[in-house]
Amino acid sequence: MCGIAGILDKGGPVDQAVLERLGVSLSHRGPDGQQIWVSEDRQCGFVHARLAIIDTEARSDQPFVSDDGRYTIVFNGEIFNFLELRAELETLGARFRTEGDTEVLLQSYIAWGPAMLPRLNGMWALAIRDNADGSIFFARDRFGIKPLLYAQRGERFAFASEVRALLDVPWVNRAPAMDVARRLLFDPFGIEASEYTLHEGIRRLPGGHHAKLADGRLSVTRWWVTADHLGRSRPASMEDAAEQFRELFLDSTRLRMRSDVAIGSCLSGGFDSTAVVSAMAHIAAGGGAHDRESEDWRHAFIATFSGQPQDETPEATEAARYAGVTPHFFDLGHDDGGELADVVLDSLDDVYISLLTAPWRIYQEVRRGGVRVTLDGHGADEMIGGYRQGGRNLAFALRNLIGDQAGSAAFSRFSDTAKLAALRIDRSHFLRGHGFGAPERMPIAAYRDELPADYSGFDRRLYAMFHGSVLPTILRNFDRLSMAHGVEVRMPFMDWRLVTHAMSLPADMKSDDTHSKLVARHAMAGIMPESIRTATRKVGFNSQMPAWLNGSLGRWVDGVLSTPHGAFDELVDRAALRARVSALTARGAWDWTSVGRLWPYINLKWYLDRRCP
Repeated sequence: MCGIAGILDKGGPVDQAVLERLGVSLSHRGPDGQQIWVSEDRQCGFVHARLAIIDTEARSDQPFVSDDGRYTIVFNGEIFNFLELRAELETLGARFRTEGDTEVLLQSYIAWGPAMLPRLNGMWALAIRDNADGSIFFARDRFGIKPLLYAQRGERFAFASEVRALLDVPWVNRAPAMDVARRLLFDPFGIEASEYTLHEGIRRLPGGHHAKLADGRLSVTRWWVTADHLGRSRPASMEDAAEQFRELFLDSTRLRMRSDVAIGSCLSGGFDSTAVVSAMAHIAAGGGAHDRESEDWRHAFIATFSGQPQDETPEATEAARYAGVTPHFFDLGHDDGGELADVVLDSLDDVYISLLTAPWRIYQEVRRGGVRVTLDGHGADEMIGGYRQGGRNLAFALRNLIGDQAGSAAFSRFSDTAKLAALRIDRSHFLRGHGFGAPERMPIAAYRDELPADYSGFDRRLYAMFHGSVLPTILRNFDRLSMAHGVEVRMPFMDWRLVTHAMSLPADMKSDDTHSKLVARHAMAGIMPESIRTATRKVGFNSQMPAWLNGSLGRWVDGVLSTPHGAFDELVDRAALRARVSALTARGAWDWTSVGRLWPYINLKWYLDRRCP
């Protein structure tokens, strides 16, 4: 895991000082050292900030050059099946000088080219330069766990793991992308799966895509479509479906325990994180061959929220005891929202619906605890139905009806119109100059996928959330917040084999009126605490936003909104927004609904003040 960046300048030579600034900008992602490589023709430079996890020796430092000097790779992520790939490559005659996954990845490209990508089980963003012809190959993993941003201007091209690094490149156009910002304020989950960012001059390579830069032209290709890998033959029984889920989940967890440094988990006491830490304990207790799984894994980091309704300390304590892991407790119940607002937003490097202090703090504690890798439960909610709660009243029915049509082109205009009306009624709409219509949606590839004919509305909703809306945004958030402290997050629920199995199952094996994640709950019987396996309570891992905004954070927000910004004021009626925010703070009337609707405006104003002054 690390930060990567690079510059191609056909006019050459590349500016060494800019490369060095890129390394500094990404140093939080790779605190174990930064390296720079410049091609012989001086037209290309790669930068790598390393977080050493697999083969921590200097021999695996990047940028990494092939033995014959033809190829150079920079790579962010982990290839969890690198040992199996290495063995296969050795039968083809490959020889290795390291014990890491970077060399395996490069040898895979030399052997198979872009056809290597379906063979990989992991998370990655990579760039490989062919030093013979000067072309560069880029790729992201299937679901976009690891980020890759880029900018192009004439004969110049730059890429990086984070937007703020690209803003250190002098020729990159940092002007606000007004249509993107407008849509982001209307739908904070509607941008991350697209190619667009908040800057006119910066684009995103979407997850499941690869690209080739040759002769100044970038050609982008979608190499992974989950829908193409879904079988819809119904399992004979829930037991059969659960047995396969259990085998895949345990193998996914085993692969993700491969590490040459200490690993741990962020444990909340909910189903997802408890399933992960319990699977780790089950694997460790099973003995058998040791295939580079870390033996130092019994670390569980537990955030407590004393006096807050989201506190799950009893459940997390039970889960830690069951799995035999050492709990590291730290209390976030008394955090002051304003104290860390600037540093958390700087780490996020984007816009979201709340201030993510709690996850930022937990990864800070992970790093302080001497752990560099966590196995966490991200992806399960969107894959097998964590957000669909039971209920038969009109509000539940309407919410689920709208949700089940997510991604449908026919329904998108209606849902946007309904949302716009609701925001106006709630006095939470402050966008200027868009008449009665909602801001235009950004194109997202997954919304055009041809799904199985027997997919239910609920199945379609999950597919859209996983590939197009909620999960891509969450993955971005946790990449930024963990890497702010040099911590790698691995996600056993997001192994592609498990994803395609779960998404092939009928809806009644995923959720009912009382329980979400049915197949996973059946699969984990006897492996995790029964009280947590069968629990119906779901608690989000959130900061205490309403309480903070009713107090110290409210004063911080007023300071943010008090100053003008040309682009923001063109987009937003700042005076009306500030009046609404001030009224809520004065009355102590902030709640989670108002937070979710108004915080994106505040977040964007802060972002533009600092990134586009």
